[in-house]
Amino acid sequence: MNYLYPYRHYFVSLILFVLITLISQIFKENLQMINIVLIHLIPVIVIALWGNILATTLITTLSIALLALYIPPTLSFLVHELMYLWSFVIFYIVGYIITLQAKRIHHNSIKEILYSTLSHDLKTPLSSIMGNATLLVDSQTVDPAIRYKTISLIIESSRQMNRLISNLLDSARLQNSQSPLKKGWCDMEELISLARREFRRDTLHDRLECRFDSDLPLFYADCALLLRLFVNLLDNALKYSDEDKPIRLDIRATPAEFRITISNECAPIKKTDLDNLFEKFYRAGNTADISGSGLGLTICRDISRAHHGNIRAYNIANGVSFEVTLPVLKRPASLKEVL
Repeated sequence: MNYLYPYRHYFVSLILFVLITLISQIFKENLQMINIVLIHLIPVIVIALWGNILATTLITTLSIALLALYIPPTLSFLVHELMYLWSFVIFYIVGYIITLQAKRIHHNSIKEILYSTLSHDLKTPLSSIMGNATLLVDSQTVDPAIRYKTISLIIESSRQMNRLISNLLDSARLQNSQSPLKKGWCDMEELISLARREFRRDTLHDRLECRFDSDLPLFYADCALLLRLFVNLLDNALKYSDEDKPIRLDIRATPAEFRITISNECAPIKKTDLDNLFEKFYRAGNTADISGSGLGLTICRDISRAHHGNIRAYNIANGVSFEVTLPVLKRPASLKEVL
């Protein structure tokens, strides 16, 4: 289904075209020409609201082509009256104006939320780093145990900042169609090991239970993005689970796909929240007291889609599971290719 996601505009348009054709044909005896023109403008407006210039241009052209069939001489693409030619021009003008405005509004909304995210979520770890660093500098006789804890807090806050900045950079990279994936052969177990290093040993390592298929094959993908996928899923599981409960990570491989599941024990998530968890900056209703930018799971979704896979969240008996499915699109022909 994710193969079709980039073309969702066109499927919506196709449905609209079918509807307006049915309406125009059924009621053509009762509709004036101006009404038919307005009906054919509907797909243009709907698609323009997505803010995609290419989609708007294509849909406007198709809508004009369909409309031309109703203009005398009917059932032909010949148009002799200047009034109708001006109508076609207006179609393009309306489509482009709405598209540009939609892009501007979307850009400004995202920018405002992004500024809010940066000002809030970067301020917290930065304040922690500055406060604990000041304590180390000003207190020359700090107890070794306190000194160790203080340094650990500085490292953890630095990692928190690094995760947020990495998410912002990866988000920009995935949104930029000019930035292709940097694919290579990825060792899933090695990526999990690297992901674990992003977290304090006492917060994750004793809780994480990993289960892999024996002789897990290599996977052809963007290894840096898959690492970000694992880090974000583990970070999410840590934030929204009980501290003394295990986090389970399961990776299964078949000739057709890799299936990655991360489960944590917590209260069930409402269906409305499950449906929106992967939307940018979305925070579930019961997470106001938990720090986070609302970007982590969106990045996971975008990484999955970039690899033609998908991700879903669902409640289990004692918690929540996140399942990522990635299709196997390439297999190594030889050991030399992998190296």
